[in-house]
Amino acid sequence: MSRLKEKYLNDIVASLTKKFNYKNVMQVPKLDKIVINMGVGEAKENSKILDSAMSDLEIISGQKPVVTRAKNSVANFKIREGMPIGCKVTLRGEKMYDFADRLINLALPRVRDFRGVNPDAFDGRGNYALGIKEQLIFPEIEYDKIDKVRGMDIIFVTTAKTDEEARELLTEFGMPFRK
Repeated sequence: MSRLKEKYLNDIVASLTKKFNYKNVMQVPKLDKIVINMGVGEAKENSKILDSAMSDLEIISGQKPVVTRAKNSVANFKIREGMPIGCKVTLRGEKMYDFADRLINLALPRVRDFRGVNPDAFDGRGNYALGIKEQLIFPEIEYDKIDKVRGMDIIFVTTAKTDEEARELLTEFGMPFRK
């Protein structure tokens, strides 16, 4: 069992129950899944770029990514419906907690001029979105092996009903919110 999951089961459930006066353990919000999305707009000219983005995402997440395709055509961007334009991974269970642990304790402190993540990036339903500008902050990625610096979106999907509950849950996990 990962360190973060043990911490959740032992400490976080108790502190959230106390803070929000939950009557039942099942009311306590938990992390449902983490979705990592990498948009690769240059893939329309060169399909090899998408392959390298997918291999980077696979190394970071430990799971094979799925190709995302354009939902509709956009003439200005020279994109047709069905064209591959990115990749994503959905993490659940043990891999999700391992990734969250690596992100919070290893990757985010390696960001240059890091002062914390934006505390206002919640969507109103208890989900948190985080944008990362470069994949180099993950220790698994070797600097010499990458062809281009790419960013990604990381979405934490929780079972929390409100943003306040979700913020408290992620704070308990150790997410470094900006003051």
